[in-house]
Amino acid sequence: MVSDVHGNAADLARAGDGADALICLGDLVLFLDYADHSRGIFPDLFGTENADLIVELRTQRRFEEARDLSRSLWAGLDRRAATDAAVRKQYGEMFAAFPTPTYATYGNVDMPTLWPDFAGPGTVSPGTQVLDGERVEIGGLVFGFVGGGLRTPMNTPFEISDEEYAAKVEALGEVDVLCTHIPPEVPELVYDTVARRFERGSRALLDAIHRTRPRYSLFGHVHQPLARRMRVGATECVNVGHFASTGRPWALEW
Repeated sequence: MVSDVHGNAADLARAGDGADALICLGDLVLFLDYADHSRGIFPDLFGTENADLIVELRTQRRFEEARDLSRSLWAGLDRRAATDAAVRKQYGEMFAAFPTPTYATYGNVDMPTLWPDFAGPGTVSPGTQVLDGERVEIGGLVFGFVGGGLRTPMNTPFEISDEEYAAKVEALGEVDVLCTHIPPEVPELVYDTVARRFERGSRALLDAIHRTRPRYSLFGHVHQPLARRMRVGATECVNVGHFASTGRPWALEW
């Protein structure tokens, strides 16, 4: 199981070795690497110096200034065409690395409208099934998937309202394994110790965990969490790791 792949196609190609299936919890795209500002779509288009500056502004939570900088850089460019072309190039590499079978859902920086061109029959990844607000049985257990993130000042590509997110969680019903990109809203699970801020977690997920008591709640999104693993009632909650930096999948055995 992997999450937050962010352009790491080389390690992704080996992530499913020895497993019955690979599960991906989203964030395949690398817009900007906060550890190496020379990597990603943003520096490819606008250079490392501008990437350094926008990271500094965002880190200081000067979001309006960061948006102003972004708008000035994009002025005169066809933003949608340039972004789509860059994301398609990355998706081609990422999806081609997925083994068969792979079960995947979206992260908050992903672009769901492009995924049908890369996953499923007739694409570079025919053995990949995309799930969002849906269930699937794997090895005798029922897995439920909810993709995307909640709205933030960062305004990443796939952020939705709390109400829309809650409706997808509700649609799953009772599952054995709850697979999401973002964590349930528990302080220890949503706090990033390097960014020194609380990321968005879902209250609806936490309520579903208390109500339906799945065996596992598995997620990513928070790259350096205060707690990577903890129990919430009967449920083992696990951040499966920042695959972009570790290159190591997390294994679920039962």
